[in-house]
Amino acid sequence: QVQLVESGGGLVQAGGSLRLSCAASGGTFSDYAMGWFRQAPGKERQFVAAIRWDGGVTDYAASVKGRFTISRDNAKNTVYLQMNSLKPEDTAVYACAARRGRGSFSYYVGVYDYNYWGQGTQVTVSS
Repeated sequence: QVQLVESGGGLVQAGGSLRLSCAASGGTFSDYAMGWFRQAPGKERQFVAAIRWDGGVTDYAASVKGRFTISRDNAKNTVYLQMNSLKPEDTAVYACAARRGRGSFSYYVGVYDYNYWGQGTQVTVSS
């Protein structure tokens, strides 16, 4: 059973940057593909970014590609989301997710692909 705890959210002006962290415990972190999702008020949870167990493959939602970067440090059991050039429409609760998998194509973009979720961290971007 993997436990996930996010940190790094906050209030930032448009054009600013934030780095989110997600610390994992209770499992072998390198056995898991990781993802970031976000949910704005009144909207469904949506995919943001995903990364393979070894960091060798990443994928992004079109709305964040070129602005956000997902990375992981398996020695620290942590996945990161670097967010640059933030926009007001990026305002949401951001949550990380994990799914066991070490295959070449083990990176996932669907909400229902993941088994474990963190509580989330609020990101607010003011205009």
